[in-house]
Amino acid sequence: MKYEKLKKQLLERKHELEEHEKTQEDLESTELSNYDNHPADNATDLTDQHTQQALDRHEEEELESIDVALQAMDEGTYGTCAVCGKEIPIERLEIVPTALTCVDHADQSPEDHRPIEEKILDAAAEREDMDNSFEDVEDFGSSDSPADKA
Repeated sequence: MKYEKLKKQLLERKHELEEHEKTQEDLESTELSNYDNHPADNATDLTDQHTQQALDRHEEEELESIDVALQAMDEGTYGTCAVCGKEIPIERLEIVPTALTCVDHADQSPEDHRPIEEKILDAAAEREDMDNSFEDVEDFGSSDSPADKA
């Protein structure tokens, strides 16, 4: 088979990820109670938990990509761009064995991965009446009581 080496590489990586998932322990707080913890200790625990969750999500996505690539190998479509049907260069597949598209159709646009808030902020920045923006926000809602506004 033309892609035997890549298939072996994908299967090894899949096995590594599955073993890591099995042996991974849940991240717990370092203290028994948050009552007497310093806020920095709580923040460290929270940061560690969020970092671990992000790494777990990345590994899950990598496992899904590996499964899709292995399925494409089984179906005989591996090495062919899913968009244009052209052959994907072996150099690309050696670097990114889960690639299912050629470089021309790879999703590499940083604009597609920007936070949704940026569109709102960009639209606000283009407004001509920026002097009234604080008043607009205040009209929408504030923590002021009716007595404060009188």
